Formats: sequence, C-alpha cells, structure tokens
Amino acid sequence: MEIGIVFIIKKIIAWLLMPMPLGIMMLLIALWLLHHGKYRRAKQFLLGTIIWFGVVTHAHVSSLLLLPLESRYEKIRSIPAEVKYILLLGGDKERRAWEAVRLYRKIEGARIVTSGYSMHDRLSDAYKTSQLLREAGVRAEDIMMQEDVKDTKEEAERMKERVGDRPFLLVTSAYHMPRSILLFQQEGLSPIPAPADFNDRGEDSLWSLFHAKHLQKTERAIHEYIGLLWIYLIGKG
Repeated sequence: MEIGIVFIIKKIIAWLLMPMPLGIMMLLIALWLLHHGKYRRAKQFLLGTIIWFGVVTHAHVSSLLLLPLESRYEKIRSIPAEVKYILLLGGDKERRAWEAVRLYRKIEGARIVTSGYSMHDRLSDAYKTSQLLREAGVRAEDIMMQEDVKDTKEEAERMKERVGDRPFLLVTSAYHMPRSILLFQQEGLSPIPAPADFNDRGEDSLWSLFHAKHLQKTERAIHEYIGLLWIYLIGKG
C-alpha cells in the first residue's frame, strides 16, 4: 500500500508536538548548553523539563484535556430501527470491539465493518479486529473489512462507498469521536456516535504526577486537538 508524503509529514508533525518528544528536545538543549559552559541557561532548561514532565504526567491535567472531548457524546442507549451497519474504527481494538459486539447483538441482521491498515505488520488492523470479533461470537459473514485505509478521513471515504448517506453506528474511543464525527459529516455521511473506551478520571490527587498512564492520556488528548486544528486549517483529516 502506497503511503503519501502528506500523510508522512502529518504524522511527523503530530509526533514532534507530543509531550515526550518536546520534553526530550528541552533536555537535549539543556545538555548542549551545559556542554558549552552556559550553566545558567542549562539549569533553566533542566528545571523547565522537570516542570514540563510534571505537568503532562499529572492526572488532573490529563483529565482536564480529555474531558471536553469525552463529554461531547454519551454512550448510546437507543438504536434507530433502520440502522444495519456498525463501523468499528481501527486502533485500540481491544477497547473498542466490545462496544461493537454489544450493539451487534441488539440489531437484527447487523453487519460490522472493521477498518485500519498496519504499517509494521503483514496483518492489517481490520483483519486482526475481525479475528477478535469472531472469537467474541460475531458470525464471519457479518464482518466486512476495510484493510487499506490509513486514517480517519480515508475510513470515511471508504464507508461512503458502502452506505452512501444512510445512517450507521460509528464506534470509536470517546476522545476520538468529535474529530471522527466531523470528518464523516464532511464527507456527507450520517454517522450515529457510539463512543467507547471512556477514560477513568477518578484519580485527581495533587501528587498523582509522573505516571505513564496519565502521560498516555495527555498524549491522546493533544493528538486529537492537533487533528481538529488540522481539519479547521487544512480541511483534511
């Protein structure tokens, strides 16, 4: 599968703006200043690096960033009678798949569409997700795959070929849902949000910092905000 230069550039920019690379760059600057005898500036950058990592790994900060994204759409309760397709977006399949299975069991004649490629594995995310669904009891004939899509915009384009403007359930992580809905609606689709994988925001102690799990949540939120900004500025996902 061909990977376009715009896609690669977008991924590189997004990675460089993540908390960990930014912190490492600050640390490298501090070491460079230290090597050149600029001790005062080096100390400032070292202190800034410590503060930076303390902030982005704090439970309250990660929750504060995720909450506006995850609170946009509630867990789906009622399903319109005309809905027959469930699109399960690629990524975090272990977290999202169970919501797709739950909805599948509520809809007579439902079909689940799995989606996503794999850059490093010969098996696509769509295929690996389909395996997980079959193990959970979904019939193989009720699973359809989109194996060559690289991002959410391409997932929307491929789904439009399948369903047109007919409504369908869109299953993805709650923090990813606002950007997904925006992209799908831009393609003229009629997605019904079915968010999954809500993050636990119970821990907000003042001392709950320097935790990898909170850093991961912060990175998820920042990634989504960068994606939303990209849509508004460039018009592409």
